[in-house]
Amino acid sequence: MAEQVCPWWRGYLLASPIRRWMLNPEKMLAPYVKEGMTVLEPGPGMGFFTLPLARMAGAAGRVVAVDIQAEMLKSLRRRAVKAGLSERIETRLAQPETLELGDLKGAVDFVLAFAMVHEMPSAEVFFSEVADALKPGGLLLLAEPQGHVKLAAFERELTAAHTAGLEVQDRLEIRFSQAAVLRKS
Repeated sequence: MAEQVCPWWRGYLLASPIRRWMLNPEKMLAPYVKEGMTVLEPGPGMGFFTLPLARMAGAAGRVVAVDIQAEMLKSLRRRAVKAGLSERIETRLAQPETLELGDLKGAVDFVLAFAMVHEMPSAEVFFSEVADALKPGGLLLLAEPQGHVKLAAFERELTAAHTAGLEVQDRLEIRFSQAAVLRKS
């Protein structure tokens, strides 16, 4: 499943305000993220979703942004400071094989995995770690790019998620994406 990881310099394109014309993070995430939540965002890039997630989680919430690329996290931290959100966002440098979430066991309310699971060496390990971090009833929004991840591959990811204890709650229509919301039982 693991394909080439998005190069750090492409993060500038992904964080561009122009992208908001095609994909509105606040509108997409509003049904799932509330004030005071702990949110996990693996593969945040330079923070296209991270900053809106931090605003939505509010001063009482926090966003844990985990990436394997130090350059992405460095840019994300700069953007968070500029937006006045750095106190709500924790950045973590992980290894390609693991997100290293042991300290978050059962503490996360919501996970956003947007266009990144296909880059993981093992979807099974990814979903197992995420399921361990989620609270019972916690949600995961999984979205993969349609042009890059075909429906059959997306279904294999959903099977791996199911094996880890995450059940599909809803299929979503997100522009240019295969997407679903999963719940930890």
